[in-house]
Amino acid sequence: MSTVQLSCQEIVELVTDYLEGTLSHKERKAFEEHLSGCPHCTNYLDQMRQTIKMTGRLTEEALEPELRSRILDAFRDFRRE
Repeated sequence: MSTVQLSCQEIVELVTDYLEGTLSHKERKAFEEHLSGCPHCTNYLDQMRQTIKMTGRLTEEALEPELRSRILDAFRDFRRE
């Protein structure tokens, strides 16, 4: 039984699900196999972890209303794509 091979683009699309632990066992295995041979995606994953760590320190109240609105719009646009 061979595993599914993921492209770098697919890794980018799945990184949030990977970090949240919502990938199936098969997807997680394919994700981790890709990482084992791709330093660029490994670096991207590390950057995402650092971003989450840093943004976890921000509170909603700390954001200016205009900035908060722009961030929410950006996430909505990203999800639509």
